[in-house]
Formats: sequence, structure tokens, C-alpha cells
Amino acid sequence: MSAAPEVVREGPGAREALTAQALDALTAQAPDALTAQALDALTAQAREDLRRIAHPAMPWLTPRIGPDGAPALDVLIVGGGQSGVAIAFGLKRARVDNVLVVDRAPRDREGPWLTYARMPTLRSPKDYTGPDLDIPSLGYQAWHEARYGAASWQALDLIRTADWAAYLGWVRDTVGITVQSETEVVDIAPAAGGLLAVTLREAGGETVRFARKVVLATGQDGAGLWWMPDFVTALPPHLRAHTADAIDFPALRGRRVAVLGAGASALDNAASALEAGAEEVVLFCRRAEPQVIQPYRWLTFTGFLRHLSELPDEWRWRFMSRILGLREGFPQPTWDRCARHTAFRLRTGSPWTGARVVGEAVEIDTPTGPYMADFLICGTGVQMDFARRPELRRLAGQIARWCDRYTPPLHERDERLGQFPYLGPDFALQPREPGAAWMTDIHMFNIASTMSFGPSGSSINAMTTAVPKLVHGLTRGLFVGDLDAHWAALEAYDVPQAVLR
Repeated sequence: MSAAPEVVREGPGAREALTAQALDALTAQAPDALTAQALDALTAQAREDLRRIAHPAMPWLTPRIGPDGAPALDVLIVGGGQSGVAIAFGLKRARVDNVLVVDRAPRDREGPWLTYARMPTLRSPKDYTGPDLDIPSLGYQAWHEARYGAASWQALDLIRTADWAAYLGWVRDTVGITVQSETEVVDIAPAAGGLLAVTLREAGGETVRFARKVVLATGQDGAGLWWMPDFVTALPPHLRAHTADAIDFPALRGRRVAVLGAGASALDNAASALEAGAEEVVLFCRRAEPQVIQPYRWLTFTGFLRHLSELPDEWRWRFMSRILGLREGFPQPTWDRCARHTAFRLRTGSPWTGARVVGEAVEIDTPTGPYMADFLICGTGVQMDFARRPELRRLAGQIARWCDRYTPPLHERDERLGQFPYLGPDFALQPREPGAAWMTDIHMFNIASTMSFGPSGSSINAMTTAVPKLVHGLTRGLFVGDLDAHWAALEAYDVPQAVLR
């Protein structure tokens, strides 16, 4: 068999390196007394701003009593990353205070930012807002200027990933959201009184909390698993990893690394291996040319973000199958980070079709010929598989999917997209068949909501529209669920506003 053709493309490495140096110069200073003072002043300003716009401030919910005799939560949010905190903040502004947020990660390690997000900067433009929910003093720009100064913000191109993580922690603490860390949800079941029984696992064991509503703000793999081809999964774990795994990059020094996928995450991992001193890193792309168009840039306008979910199914499917069929493109700095290394190679038109262990290495089969590697990294995304999530396992076979609700034209069919859950207008799971209506109190705000709502959970660009839409759905459900109590309260209301003299 003839050797596979290789495409070697080198980018403007010097320019990329200078950009990185400039970024470090803009954001590297350690906090000093003046910085701490500025951040304290910003925190005070944000809290005062929230106090001034607190209307309507009247409490309106009375906790229900659970089967254990204790007050049940109004909402339990699974996931304490940027989405979970923003949702809890939105509920707090709506005077839904009886909320618990849990996350399986340690404090300040929620989400991808300090774990498997291996890019030095965000890929979103710096002026995208989100967790602030339109409060200027809570926006990233305000935090950055307090931390680094106004000149740094003006000169900044993209937000450093570590700074975004620090900013999210500041928002959480400023608005008063408590996250119960190192807590995993392992089951959700129906309970008496129209409640949900949520089993939490912590270091000390398992407990059950009762809640009226559950929100799954569980990120990219929140409705399934990080996926790799079966023949890769079958390899010994020390020879392969997914881009979302913890990878010992220094151990790849002097080794041959093969990366499957040509999305941004695949390139970030390839760059991390190159920067660790890998002998060679080959990126395998199934397309004839890598995808460099980012459709999420096109769709970031109010009409699409706010109203896609209100369209007929045929239009929702048409838009999202086109967008998700393109997959996510990568920006120039991500390419340059790889291409500046002479050890980097790109093979286009080369999906993997098989792999096997040969001695201490792996031989990969591709349509363009075999390749020997010492370590494999798969940037192959996620697969919808509800049964692989412990919190969804009980109802996995009952959840309505898009393939259960809509049959697209032949030229638009996509089995992968048909597995996404078909959600209600409030992000609620829908039963595939009558008899499991209790699942409509479980609201999915993660990557799996994409087919029903477009970018929403896990997308910075959509937070300003998606989070309020979810909060609106939650408060509507809580209000409607208490209609009899609200009517009784109105009939009993007898507080005079004036005294006749």
C-alpha cells in the first residue's frame, strides 16, 4: 500500500508567539492592594445595582413538605459551572431562593475551563456577555478593568481562559450563589406530592433531597458520553484518550501522537502535545479540507437565539441539521498554535477505520494508508445515550427524542441528530409515551438542548437569551403548580392601603 499523502501547513508562528507574549503582559500582574480594592469596590457596586433593581421583591413561594417531613427544594440545579450559576442567579432575581446547586467537581474546578479546555484563550469575542444577565457591573469587562485596568481591556483581543474561570467564581460569590461541591447526582425518581426524589452521592455516602424542579446544567456530555470509535475504546487505556480526559502531556515528549478530528478541541490537544515536546503530531481529518467556518458566529443575533425554539419542527431541524452538520470550525490562532511547529502534520481525507496494538505502539488504518503512533487522542465529540448518565438511567428509555417526534425529508436525515431529546418550551424532558409525565419537571440545559433551542446550555453566546427563557419556564411551572394556593391567598387578602378618617 502506498504511503498516505501528508499536508504540511505552517502558520505565522512569530506573530502567534508575539500575540501570546502580549496577552501575558496584559494580564500577568499579581493582585496587589490597589487591585483588591478595585475588585472590592466593583463587588459593592454590583450588589448595590442589584438592590436597586430588585422589584418585584415580594416572596411568593412556600416550600412544599417532602415525604421525609422536611421542606422540599423549589429547584435543584445539577452543575455549578457558568450555566448553573447563571440559572441560580436568574431564579434569585425572580425571588426563587429555595434552590440548591450541586457539582461533582471541587470548588472552582467546575466546568471545562481549568480541566480539558486546553486553549489559552476563549474562542468567543471579548464583548460577548452572559453570566451577568445584563447587569453591566457584573460583566466580564467590568471585572477585567478592575483587575487589570482599562488600558488592558482596550488592548485585549481574546479573554484568557484562566481569567474567565476566575471571573465566573467572582460572579458566583458576588451574587451569593452557594455551590455544594464534590456532590454527584446518581438518580432522579418520582416521589409523592408531585416531587422528585434526587439521590446525591458525597464522600460521606448518599442522601435523598426532594425538589419540585430539577435542572440539568451538565455541560457537553450531560446527556450521554464522550465518544470514541469502538476500536479505539478497545485499546489499552495507556495508549489512548479523549480530548475531555485528563492527559499527561509531559509524558508524550519524544513520542508520536495521532489525533482524530479537526475541530478546535482536537487542535488544542494537538498543540498541547507539540508544546510538550512530542516527536510528531499528526491530525487526521475525514474531510477533504478542514472546516474553518464557524456557524455559531452567523447565528449570534437576537432573532435566532430568542425565537428558533418557537419555530415549527421542520424549520428547527433544517437550521440545526445544517449548523451541526458543518461541525465547529476553528479560529486562526488555534491553527497557528499547531502550524508553527515543524513536527505538526495534517492528513485530510483520512478517517480512522481500525486500530490495533503492535508492540508498544498502535497501528491505525485509514483509507490513505496505515500510520504508527505511540498515543492516540480522539476529538470526536459526544454521543447521546441517556442510559450512560446515572441521573437519567431510570427514565432513559422513556425520553422522547427528535426521531420520535419528527421525520425530516430524506436529504436532511441524520441519525445522530435524531437521538437528541425533544424538549418542551421550558427545556423540559418529554415522555416518549403517556405514563411518565413526572419527567416534565426535569429541565435539560446542556449540549442536548441544542436541537430544540439552538445554542443554549454550554454556549456563552446564547446565555443572555437562553437563561432568561429557562428561568421564565421554571417560574411559570412553579406558579401554575400553586394556583389553588395563590387563589386562596387572594381571597383571604385584606390588607388596607388607607384609613378613612
